[in-house]
Amino acid sequence: MALTAGRRLGPHEIAAQIGLGGMGEVYRATDTNLKRQVAIKVLPASVAGDVDRLTRFQREAEVLAALNHPNIAQIHVVLNWFEELKRLVPTS
Repeated sequence: MALTAGRRLGPHEIAAQIGLGGMGEVYRATDTNLKRQVAIKVLPASVAGDVDRLTRFQREAEVLAALNHPNIAQIHVVLNWFEELKRLVPTS
């Protein structure tokens, strides 16, 4: 489910895809509210539709959010945009 540069997800404007793997796609984006660069991970439909895998993802995000180290990415928010992404990027 590739997002294109300029696409917006809430206050985040996608700049470019920076990674791709089994747990999803990662994009560089700008948080237009706070004027900062962020990374957005978009989970594949197989993960986003699986309650157990989403629960695991949420737990991992909570663990990372509790850490504070310059070499570990900070977690600012976890959102479920699954329905909006299906509308924005049809899979037909």
